[in-house]
Amino acid sequence: MSKHGKVLVAMSGGIDSTVTAVMLHEQGYEVIGVTMKTWDYASSGGSKKETGCCSLDSINDARAIAVELGFHHFIVDIRAEFGDAVIDDFVTEYVAGRTPNPCIMCNTHIKWAALLKRADILDCEFIATGHYARIREENGRHVISRGLDRHKDQSYVLWGIAPENLQRTMFPIGNFHKNDIRQMALDWGYKELANKPESYEICFIPDNDYRSFLKRRVPGLEAEVQGGNFVSPEGKVLGKHQGYPFYTIGQRKGLGIALGRPVYVTEIDPDSNTVTLGDLENLQETGMWVRNLNMQKYASIDGPMETITQIRSHHAGASATIEMDQANDLMQVRFHEGVDAITPGQSAVFYEGEDVIGGGHILSRFQAG
Repeated sequence: MSKHGKVLVAMSGGIDSTVTAVMLHEQGYEVIGVTMKTWDYASSGGSKKETGCCSLDSINDARAIAVELGFHHFIVDIRAEFGDAVIDDFVTEYVAGRTPNPCIMCNTHIKWAALLKRADILDCEFIATGHYARIREENGRHVISRGLDRHKDQSYVLWGIAPENLQRTMFPIGNFHKNDIRQMALDWGYKELANKPESYEICFIPDNDYRSFLKRRVPGLEAEVQGGNFVSPEGKVLGKHQGYPFYTIGQRKGLGIALGRPVYVTEIDPDSNTVTLGDLENLQETGMWVRNLNMQKYASIDGPMETITQIRSHHAGASATIEMDQANDLMQVRFHEGVDAITPGQSAVFYEGEDVIGGGHILSRFQAG
C-alpha cells in the first residue's frame, strides 16, 4: 500500500514528465506511467523523421524509467480520437481563415479524458502531468495558477480543462524553475535526459510545415485557393498570394511580396480569398469576442471584471475589461490599450492575478469605442 495513493502519470519520455514521475515515486505515491500514442507521422507523408512525444524513441525512454524504478507503464493508442478531435479541427479552422492551437484542443478534448478514463480503470485517485502550472483550491473550486517559472508557465494551454477534473489533477513541477528540474535529473543520474533537446513543433507536423500538411490532408485545396489577391487596408490590389489558408494574422515573413517596407497580414477573408496587408498600426485592435468559454475560477461573471488577458502562448498579457454575454455564451473583451495581432482561432485566457479565470477561442475582433 502506497503512502499517498495511486497516481497515473502521463509520460512523454521528456525531462518534465520523467521528473514528475520520479518525484512522485520518491514521495511515496504508487506511480503508474502511461504514454499516449496520438499520431503516426509516417502516415501523413511528411519528410522528417518522427520525433517528440509520439516517437518510438520517446516511448522507449518513458518505459525504461518505469522499468528502472519498478512501476507499471502502459501505452495507450488514441490516434483515432486525436484525429477526430484535433487534426480535423486544425484543418477546418485553417480552411475557415482562422489559426488554431492544436495543443489546447488536445488537452481539452483528448488527454484529460484519456487519462481520467484509464485512471478509473486502474483505480488511481489522481492523474499527473509535467506542465509548469499550479493548482489551488478556493471557495470549493480547484483553480489553475501560473507556474512559478514564468518563462515556462503553461497555464495558458490548460484553460479548457473542466473544473471538476482539476480536483484529481496534479502538476508536481509547477513549483519549480526549469533549471531546478534539469538539476534533479542530473542528481538522479539522468544526464542524457537533462541534456535532451526540447521539441517545440506540433506533434503531427514535426517538419513544422503546416502548409504542406494542409495540402496533403485536403486534396485540391491548393488549386482551389491559390491566386487570390493581397490587398491594402483600403482594398487596393497589391499582388497575388498562394491561398488564404497558408497565412496567419501578424505574419510578416514568407509573404512572397516586396513592397519596400515591412508589412503584416492584418485580415484574412476566406469568402473572397483575399489577404490584407498593412503596417504595424493596422494590427492593433482594442476589442474582441471570445466563444467556446470554459470558466474555471468562477462559474460565471456578473458584470464587468478587470483582468489580464493573454491572446497567444508567448503573449505577456494585457489589461482588459471582460463581460459575459450570457445569452450567446460569449465574452466581450475590451483592452485598455491596443494590442497587436488578435487572431481568430487562437485562445484568449483571462487571469486574476496568477489565477486562470477561464478562457475561450477568439471569434472576432473590433475597435472598441
